[in-house]
Amino acid sequence: MSEHQAKPTSTPRKIHKVEQGLESFIFKGRWLLAPFFIGLLFAVILLLIKFFKQLYLMGIATFSATNQELLVGILTLVDTALLAGLLLIIIFSGYENFVSKLNIEGHEDRPSWMGKVGFSGLKMKLISAIVAISAVELLKVFINSNIHSSDELFWKVIIHVTFVSSGVLFALTDYLNSKTQSH
Repeated sequence: MSEHQAKPTSTPRKIHKVEQGLESFIFKGRWLLAPFFIGLLFAVILLLIKFFKQLYLMGIATFSATNQELLVGILTLVDTALLAGLLLIIIFSGYENFVSKLNIEGHEDRPSWMGKVGFSGLKMKLISAIVAISAVELLKVFINSNIHSSDELFWKVIIHVTFVSSGVLFALTDYLNSKTQSH
C-alpha cells in the first residue's frame, strides 16, 4: 500500500449504527402514546358512571317528570353513549395505527372495522360522531328552547352547521385525495 492510498475507514459503518440506533429509539417512542389511550379508557369508565347516575336520577323522577324532561334525560343518555363509542373508536384505531396491532384477530366480538381504519377513516369517524353528538345536543336545546335566548339558539345552530360543514369538507378532501393518489 502506498502512502497516498487511503486506508479504508469504518466511519460509514459507525454512522449506519448510529442511524439504526436513532431510528430504533424513535420507533420505540410510539409507546409514549399508550398512556393517552389508557387515560381515554378511564374517561370511558367515568362516562359509564355518569350514564348510570343519569339513569338512576331519571328512574327516581319518572313519575314526576314531564315528557319533555324525560326526553331530555334520554337524549343525555344517548349523548353519553355516543361519546363513549367515539372514545372507543379513538382508542382502538389510535392504538392500532400508532402504537401496536391488537392481537385479537380470532376473537368473535372483534369489530369488523378494526385494523382497516387508517388515519383518514379515523378522521371521518371522529367528525361523524362529533356531528351526531352536536345534533343530539341541539335537539336537547330546542326541546328546552324556552330557557334559551334567541342569541343562544342562533349560536348553537351556527356551531352545529359548522360541524356539519367541516364533516362535508373533510369527506370532500378525502375523496379528492383518494382520486389524485389513485392516478
